[in-house]
Amino acid sequence: MNSFSELLQPDRGQPARSLNLVDAEGFDEWLKGLPPRARSAATAQRFAGKAGELAILSGDDPEDWSAAVGVEQSGTLGPWSLAKAAEALPEGSYRLDGTPGQALLGWLLAQHRFERYRKSEASSGPRVLVTSDPARMEDAIRLAGAVALVRDLVNTPTEDMGPVQLEAQAQAVARAGGATVRVTKGDELAGGYPLVHAVGRAAASDRAPRLIELEWGNPSHPRVAIVGKGVCFDTGGLDIKPSSGMRLMKKDMGGAAHALALAQLVMQNRLPIRVHLLIPAVENAIAGNAMRPGDVLRSRKGLSVEVSNTDAEGRLILADALTRAGEESPELIIDFATLTGAARVALGPDLPATFVNDDALADELLVAGKDEADPLWRLPLWPGYDEMLRSDIADLDNAPEGGMAGAITAALFLQRFVDPGTPWAHLDTFAWRSAAKPGRPKGGEALGLRACWELLRRRYLSVAAG
Repeated sequence: MNSFSELLQPDRGQPARSLNLVDAEGFDEWLKGLPPRARSAATAQRFAGKAGELAILSGDDPEDWSAAVGVEQSGTLGPWSLAKAAEALPEGSYRLDGTPGQALLGWLLAQHRFERYRKSEASSGPRVLVTSDPARMEDAIRLAGAVALVRDLVNTPTEDMGPVQLEAQAQAVARAGGATVRVTKGDELAGGYPLVHAVGRAAASDRAPRLIELEWGNPSHPRVAIVGKGVCFDTGGLDIKPSSGMRLMKKDMGGAAHALALAQLVMQNRLPIRVHLLIPAVENAIAGNAMRPGDVLRSRKGLSVEVSNTDAEGRLILADALTRAGEESPELIIDFATLTGAARVALGPDLPATFVNDDALADELLVAGKDEADPLWRLPLWPGYDEMLRSDIADLDNAPEGGMAGAITAALFLQRFVDPGTPWAHLDTFAWRSAAKPGRPKGGEALGLRACWELLRRRYLSVAAG
């Protein structure tokens, strides 16, 4: 596909067809004002200004035509308002009749394709949007790049996206942003990161577990830790998943993909913070040395964990990573994880279950998600369920019996590894879209990324400006 920067161009008066934005409320008045030929074309196509509708409007000669795009509100464009148009219009250049709002993102992502494994086929050329808002254009290009990074990493099969390749991707993001990377891997993990080691030790030697750490920014700036679950494939371990449950487990590193993309946005935008990115990258495989149900493991923090279920491995590796993040005294921790099926049962695929230990932070995050049309839903860190984590022989049980409040008990487990005085947000995200929508194909998806970026942008750019 073409690079995102080729799909948006600053308006220098170059030739471009007009895009007319029409909503249902203003449709009748808009239709009356059209020249007869264009009005006939709109009517023949049954265009009514409804969101997602598209019509080609005839001009005075065959090459003189424009397009009409139905939107929810012509004065307020959401991220996906132009996505259908970007997918369906003929190739060429278009000039927006109105301000773009957030719609540049959808224009770009509608033309993104994951084609690594497809036979090369002839495709139509790019749809280029000419805009008079260059600042918004640059923001959209960076944000689309971050979303595309999540999609591409999650869509890549585990054979080509194991712990080694995830480390390589972190190295690439670091090189582009001028960051440093430190990696602890294999048996080196046993002493300092015993939970990461226990989960990943059954994988083949060329897929050995590792903790990937990236650091960027001025050490004098506020420190923010970003943590992402990097289970590159999850068989369930000895508590093996059925084939139906294993089918999409290439996406179990979706948290790591989100964390990488958020760090990339921070670096590209030169946000005045000190980033500490941590990705525990493992494959939860099956072998003679795999962790067993009933094993008791010692964590980096010193707490012992009884493994009631080897398929509850994500919280184990995150526990060591969160502990490491806290050792540097960050003023904020954000973690992303495809952690529980219970979150999907409660909220479905589109809403990341969001747990926050600080009400002010939660309010900021939820407002940012609403404003960016990247919604989150807060669930409680309900202390009454803490007793479910009790073990008869260890400090904690990784998978309480009963199956109730699964997303909450997983978050409570993670909370044990976060300093109570450190604001912390945990996003239990699906990282997948089961059905296509305009600009959002079936497959890997960034859910919660834009909300978290907007939170950081508002917090730290305003501080810098002040």
